[in-house]
Parts: sequence; C-alpha cells; structure tokens
Amino acid sequence: MLALACARLFSQTQVPEWCRALPRPEYRTLQRVPVSDAWFEVYEVARGVFAVYEPHQFEETISYLILGKKQALLFDTGMGISDLKKVVTELTHLPILVLNSHTHNDHVGSNWQFERIYGMDTDFTRQNARGSREDAQAEMGADEICGNLPTGFDPKSYATRPWKITSNTHDGDRIDLGGRQLEVLATPGHTPDAISLLDRANGLLFTGDTYYPAPIWLYRPETDLDAYAASIHRLAALAPELKLVLGAHNIPVASPSVLPRLEAAFEAVRTGKVKPRPADPGQVVYQVDEFSFRMRAPQPKP
Repeated sequence: MLALACARLFSQTQVPEWCRALPRPEYRTLQRVPVSDAWFEVYEVARGVFAVYEPHQFEETISYLILGKKQALLFDTGMGISDLKKVVTELTHLPILVLNSHTHNDHVGSNWQFERIYGMDTDFTRQNARGSREDAQAEMGADEICGNLPTGFDPKSYATRPWKITSNTHDGDRIDLGGRQLEVLATPGHTPDAISLLDRANGLLFTGDTYYPAPIWLYRPETDLDAYAASIHRLAALAPELKLVLGAHNIPVASPSVLPRLEAAFEAVRTGKVKPRPADPGQVVYQVDEFSFRMRAPQPKP
C-alpha cells in the first residue's frame, strides 16, 4: 500500500537506483503517524519521539521531534524542500527549540522557520548559518529526487536560507524539556560542530551523521578523522546503558550494539587492515562488514 501510494504521488520516468529500494522494510515495524504533507513520513520511534523522514530525496534525511512536558526539541530540520514547521505543529503545540546535529545543508534546511535555534559555538556553525546556494543546488540533480517535488517548489531557486543562532551550546550542556532532560555530547569528526544528543533516562542516543546505516561520509575538507575516531570511541562506551541508537539518514533506529562494532570497523580501516575501492574522483570507499566509510583517497607516497 505504501509503495503504491509513493508511486502515485511521486511518479517519474527514470527511477534512480537508490529509490528502487524504497520503502525500506525496517519501516514496517514502526508506528507511522499521519501528516498532511506527502513529502514527509513520520514515525513514533519511542515514547514522545517522532522521526520525520524525507524519503523522496537521495539524502533520506531524518529529523527528530522530542517532546517534553513544557517544550519540544527539534533535532535537525532536514532539507527545507517542504513545510517542516507545518508538520511539526501537527505533531505538537509545545514551544519548539531547534538544535542541529551539525550544520551541513541537509540538516538545517528549515531552520529559518523557527525562532529559537541553539548552535554549537564554532566558526563552522556561524559560517553555515549564513545559508548556501551551492550545496543546496547539488541536491537537485535528476538522480537525487525520487519522484515529483512538492507543488510550488522551484528547484532552480532552491537554497539553504540564512538562519539566526539565538543561543550557543557546548559539550555537556543539558536541556530540560520538562520531565525529559537531554545532554549535548560534542562528537566532532564528520564536521567540527557535530554533536550527539543523549536522553539518558530513556536510553536514547541521537547520533546525527556520526552514525547512520548507510555509507558514512568522511571525505569533505572539514572532516577530521582523528576527531571522528575519538567521538565514536566515546559513543561506544555508552552502549551498555542504551536502548536505541537513532541516526540521521535512511533508517531511524538501530541496536546499541552497533556502536562498538562501528568503532572496531573504523579501527580496521585506520590500521590498514582494509583495502579501499575507488569511488568518485579523489574518493575511496572502505567496506567493513555492514559499515561503509567514504573517505578521501590516500595520497601516494613520495
């Protein structure tokens, strides 16, 4: 039924290869929540936690709405292709605080719609808050879209709009939503401002792009592999006290046991135990069991 609805709403002549895998079977076990905008799919993945999924663009970005008794936190705001604020207000009437897992364009696209935005106190965050047309336009290729774009959306003018940081946040900060406390964990590596979010009382860890069940991108100029190794070591140590790991792309839930396996897989790459295969120019992919790391190609030795 879901696949048929997707085909009717987002039909196109040329179907990208990645799109043919949709809908992902893991979603069958999750509780779907109806919303008015067909660009999004929403699932309640834990008590008071909604995964807001964008399956019709290659990134398959997932933002999370986390409810407390007094306010709600929106962890990322996705692509900015359709009206996220409208969907969020259908899910809750609580005041919304936005916090980004990092500030790549596919995670801050709807920041401009919200009044309260916490940002990591980094130059990278402040630079990205100015918006970006180039990065946004790269998301609009013919093989990036799974079906039709929302009515009224103009891909030629698509850009990540500027947004205002209303408060700085730092490693170890705690955010009280009322009956639910979230802890900010600095997990740099993918970007200098990457964070994870820990709901310790409920055993939930939101990992952004530090972990998600798809090729993990570690090739951009801002990526720091040493910092990434330290960050996943920090997260792996939390695994015994967790119930769910919630990443920012493709599939929203994973077992906490994935974190020590991720650390071991990346260590195998870093110690030269895994041979890369060529990818895009200047890039290679390392595959270790279920993990895939897209990285800069090694430089030839002089």
